[in-house]
Amino acid sequence: MKKLSYEQLSGLSNEAQISPRKRMNHNFHAELSDPIQRLAIAMEPETYIRPHRHGGSWELLTSLRGRFVVLTFDDTGTVIDRSVLGEGISVIETSTACWHAVLSLDTGGVIFEVKHGPYVPFREDDFAPWSPPADDDATHVLMDWYREAEIGQRWPGV
Repeated sequence: MKKLSYEQLSGLSNEAQISPRKRMNHNFHAELSDPIQRLAIAMEPETYIRPHRHGGSWELLTSLRGRFVVLTFDDTGTVIDRSVLGEGISVIETSTACWHAVLSLDTGGVIFEVKHGPYVPFREDDFAPWSPPADDDATHVLMDWYREAEIGQRWPGV
């Protein structure tokens, strides 16, 4: 039986806080080749999750600790759905090939993710073409916009 204690969640959050990317994961799947990927991801509010899509899988998210803005977008970068996971919403499933992004609202936040495997690293075309890459200064502006973005709005940086 695999378990993840509250103490381990705290340790994972501590690791995320000192990580350059401000996130850290704990895999429940044994191998990256496993057909179902299951992982807890500690995410600090400063971590940038670039809008992306998974061509071969849906993605299921639930909050283990903290709140997370989850946005889905159309191809032009217009918000088509917005939820705050951990605040009125317990579980979210994004459809296969749906553009989406996540923002941690709370220090110490941990999200749990389930999706089809095997793990495949992102390619550039998995990222929304209207979104800035991780090394761009505009990421902070986009993340600030995530906090307030509403359905029907489009990121002004597009």
